[in-house]
Amino acid sequence: QVRLTESGGGSVQTGGSLKLSCAASGYSGCMGWFRQAPGKEREGVAAICEGEWYCDSAKGRFTIGRDRAKNTMYLQMRRLNADDTAMYFCAADHQGGSLCSASDWNSWGQGTQVAISS
Repeated sequence: QVRLTESGGGSVQTGGSLKLSCAASGYSGCMGWFRQAPGKEREGVAAICEGEWYCDSAKGRFTIGRDRAKNTMYLQMRRLNADDTAMYFCAADHQGGSLCSASDWNSWGQGTQVAISS
């Protein structure tokens, strides 16, 4: 029943930066960022509980953060390239298992589109 709303997506040039936000309603548990490109599976990007957890796709270019007062999670993305083009989803209600596995999360936002152009 957690409601998640992503924002901040858009179109940026290769090498640029973008900051995504996910507003969560009435939730204080772990949250995560996932992305899905056309024809590919949804893959984990990063997650945050008491600390931060980065999945392989982050590759040191992304930073996850959280503002509990605003009930908002962020994903600061830097040095973006074409491979980062995808729909980015916010996840909540982790049920155990891997934080980087989409199947281990039960609540999802509708996504925000990120497009990287050259």
